[in-house]
Amino acid sequence: MPHGVDFLSSDALYFIPLGGAGEVGMNLYLYGYGGKWLIVDLGITFADGSLPGVEIVLPDPAFIAERRRDLVGIVVTHAHEDHLGAIPYLWSELRCPIYATPFAASVLRAKLTERSSGHRPPVHEVPQSGRFQIAPFDLELITITHSIPEPNCLVVRTPHGAVLHTGDWKIDPAPVVGATTDEAALRSLGSDGVLALVGDSTNALEPGRSGSEADLQQSLVRLFGRFPQRIAVTCFASNVARLKSVAVAAEAHDRRVALVGRSLWRIYEAARENGYLTDIPEFLNDGDAGYLPRDKVVLICTGSQGEKRSALARIAADDHNEIVLERGDTVIFSSREIPGNEKAIAEVQNMLVRRGIDVVTAADAFVHVSGHPARDELVQMYQWVRPQVAVPIHGEQRHLLAHARLAESCQVPATVVPGNGDVIRLAPGPAQTVGTVPVGRLAMDGKRLVPVGQGAIRGRQRIMLNGAVVVTLVMGATGELVAAPKLATLGLLDEQTDGDIALDLVDTVREAVGNMARPARLDDELVRHAVTIAVRRFFKSNHGKKPVTEVHLVRL
Repeated sequence: MPHGVDFLSSDALYFIPLGGAGEVGMNLYLYGYGGKWLIVDLGITFADGSLPGVEIVLPDPAFIAERRRDLVGIVVTHAHEDHLGAIPYLWSELRCPIYATPFAASVLRAKLTERSSGHRPPVHEVPQSGRFQIAPFDLELITITHSIPEPNCLVVRTPHGAVLHTGDWKIDPAPVVGATTDEAALRSLGSDGVLALVGDSTNALEPGRSGSEADLQQSLVRLFGRFPQRIAVTCFASNVARLKSVAVAAEAHDRRVALVGRSLWRIYEAARENGYLTDIPEFLNDGDAGYLPRDKVVLICTGSQGEKRSALARIAADDHNEIVLERGDTVIFSSREIPGNEKAIAEVQNMLVRRGIDVVTAADAFVHVSGHPARDELVQMYQWVRPQVAVPIHGEQRHLLAHARLAESCQVPATVVPGNGDVIRLAPGPAQTVGTVPVGRLAMDGKRLVPVGQGAIRGRQRIMLNGAVVVTLVMGATGELVAAPKLATLGLLDEQTDGDIALDLVDTVREAVGNMARPARLDDELVRHAVTIAVRRFFKSNHGKKPVTEVHLVRL
């Protein structure tokens, strides 16, 4: 399969995922036509324990950054982190206009203000159901439902036809925030003819429908009546509908609601700025909540995924400045577990349970509905739109394949299952993968972006798995050791119990130098190499480890 872009034709329509195909999160999709490129979404994902010291991971935009003169814009389908969270970090490499509906624009501007260190990106607001031109692309937004205000399908029109890029969606007949899905627009689009549907696969393995937020709201009303003391609810900060559902349930039981966590307040402010959540009592801050009786308050906390620095994680560890939960209080986990976060979530839940705090999850009660389409909703979308081609995205490989099989069962003539970096020619001719482009991941390591799998992060991973040894040698000009080798180990020896092993290691280093021929002992690199090999063999034999080894050599 060709690698590179020499095979690309300006007359064809291409789709290239640089992130978000074969994974949940880190969405970055390209449409190419007429020598120009359009980005749809630019998001992050959250790191797991395999990347020590890293919290967020971003797609590497190098391929499109090299072509930024031909990049006409970024369109944001909605305001979730995995769809716009990378823009503040990566826009300086792209420097193109950004297009978003008002709520997403508010969220994005707040993020850009936090990270601003120079030129501010131009953010153009597009009204819901708006149609606009970013030549050579003719674009239209179609209102759908999801777990955040103003989610959109994006129609990308070129002379080859219309492509429906679904974004994240579901069919909720009774959303508690925002409008219902614009079924008429989707049916009209299908009647006009759709070349391809590029669509959400997250719940392609789930039967039935995802459920309505209105039904969940009533479930929370009933559930809150069962708990006599303080109630805390943790959910995604961006789930504005869930904030309203919790507020309605709290008001039904004469409770006030407080937000605990900065990201919740950022979303709340963006929501009110755009006319959402104005029909419920204003939320309290965490300081005010501490003055209310335990049976008169509901806390909404960040930390549904077990994030170590989140409000709930600190509350669970009894380390929050304002909020304390006590025996008999209840914490409701009103969100799904993102794959990879199970261990972190369980750790927080166990901390709570050990302190006598009740934990309620979706396994115990009806406390969450997904924002993504289950199988019956996918079928409904295909019945409305009737595309010629289905391109599953936004899901792990098993989700993409399940989505493709479902599309085939809906009589979609062709399916193409992409991986990140695959170049899919949608038209002219049969839709197919015609090549690949380089892809990668970037990690936010402190204040800098670095490639995953290289440099400092790779070294940190090796140390985490195998430990590290630092050896200091002082040698004379004629090649003899003039002092005993000094050793420092990280993650390998216990100072209290492994003194004899440390002495054996010193002897091993001394022996490695002594066994070298005199001319070799005069070559610093040969000495370092010999000692490194000896140390690694020592720990391989005694500990089954191959530690990262550094040898410092001083010549007198």
